[in-house]
Amino acid sequence: MKQIALDIGLSAGPTLANFCAGPNAAVLRHMEMWVGAKSNSSNHVATRSPVPTYFWGPTGSGKSHLLKGAREALREQGGRVGWLDASVHEAPEFNESWAAVVLDDVHLYTAAQQHTAFNWFVNAQTHQRPVLAAGEYAPVELKLRDDLRTRLGWGHVFSLQPLSEPERRAVLRQAADARGVFLGDDVMDFMLTRFSRDLGSLMELLELLDGYALQTKRAITIPLIKSMMDNN
Repeated sequence: MKQIALDIGLSAGPTLANFCAGPNAAVLRHMEMWVGAKSNSSNHVATRSPVPTYFWGPTGSGKSHLLKGAREALREQGGRVGWLDASVHEAPEFNESWAAVVLDDVHLYTAAQQHTAFNWFVNAQTHQRPVLAAGEYAPVELKLRDDLRTRLGWGHVFSLQPLSEPERRAVLRQAADARGVFLGDDVMDFMLTRFSRDLGSLMELLELLDGYALQTKRAITIPLIKSMMDNN
C-alpha cells in the first residue's frame, strides 16, 4: 500500500524537550548536557566542549530534530549558530560570534558545500567552538572529501535508530490524549499504513486532523481522514 508523505511544518518546532528518544536515550542525555553548558553572558559563547558530535542513521531517526532542537536551545540562551544543510547554496563566512557550527544532511553536500563545511569546521576548532553534524551514514562510509570526513568522525559519534511501531503508537496516543483527542485502534492502523511512518510526519498529521475535526465538528475517524485528504 502506497504511503503518503506530508510536506508540512510542525507548528511548535523541534526541541529537545519534544524529542521522543525511544532507543536513543543516550543521545538525548548527551545533548541535554551539551546545551546545559553555561555561556559567557557578554558574548553568549558557551564553555561547552569543542569536541564535535556526529549523529548518523536512516531517515526518520531524529537527526535533524536533534540539531534543530540544539539550535533552538542556543537561541533561547541568546546564542547564534552557523547552520548548513543541503538546501543552503550561498552560505556566509564563518562568524566568530557563533556559539556553534551545525551541519545537517552532510551525506548530500555538493563539493562547494563540503568546502564551506570544512572551512567552518577548521575555524570552529581554531576559536574553540563545538560542531554538531548529522548524516545518513557512519563517518567511514561518507562519500565526502577526506579532510572533512575524518573530522566528522573524530569526536562523539552516535548511531540513531527509528522508533519501533509500538513506540510510535505510544507517542501518538500520548500526544492525542494531551489534545483531548480519541484515536481508535482502526484510526491508528490507518495512519501507520497510509502515511509516512516517521514520527515527525505522524505528529504533523495528528495536528492537521485535530484542526480539521474541530472545524467540521466531527470525531477523528477513517472517513474524516479521507475527507480531509480529498479536500486538500
